[in-house]
Amino acid sequence: MSRPVRPTVVLVHGAFADASSYARVIPELTAAGLEVVAPAVPNRSLVDDAAYIASVIRAVDGPVILVGHSYGGAVITLAGTEDNVRALVYLAGYALEEGESLGELQGRFPDSGLADALVYTPFPVAGSDETGTDVSVEVGKFPALFAADVDPEFAAVLAVSQRPLAARAFSEAAPVAAWKSKPSWGLVASSDRTINPDVERYGYERAGMTTVEVDSSHLVMLAQPKAVAELIQDAVRSTAH
Repeated sequence: MSRPVRPTVVLVHGAFADASSYARVIPELTAAGLEVVAPAVPNRSLVDDAAYIASVIRAVDGPVILVGHSYGGAVITLAGTEDNVRALVYLAGYALEEGESLGELQGRFPDSGLADALVYTPFPVAGSDETGTDVSVEVGKFPALFAADVDPEFAAVLAVSQRPLAARAFSEAAPVAAWKSKPSWGLVASSDRTINPDVERYGYERAGMTTVEVDSSHLVMLAQPKAVAELIQDAVRSTAH
């Protein structure tokens, strides 16, 4: 009898970050014998970002456990409809409903401290006379908002190496919601100052996810990597057959 194929874990980062935000989780997963892919998300448009991640998923030979942090949760909500995705794992993330935007979901709840720390910067759009708008976080406010329980020296590096998110991503409606057809897990970062934890709880509960709460800042993958890796491995074990 052949052994079941081990899934590949695809880790999708969020806004104002890059794949290095998974630097402490990846060794936990590889030590457990899992293959890992951690792509760079363009952070230009929800629909386009999801299409890019979907192309990464299709390039994986075999089943995928798809993980999304923060804005990456919105991305996996779309990209998770790919046929080889077996499960979704949301980390302090946005679990959008079909037809809902990030702004609409967040607008149902009181703002976190993030709203007052955002910086808007124009950027050129190829082939157009119009400019886009990049959204980032004030460097001085980033560590306390995102990474209060992360090593301060590392948090300072993250603050100056942000990957901004184009403003248009906040208003694009999700055309699909993969959690409607795929088993899903959600982690609430209960000390999150970037996303109101109630936004996370609401989205997860609405989706009927298996949910855990971890006392952590927004960057839970760096603050509590073992808890994150364990949740991902729960998803792996639950979908093994």
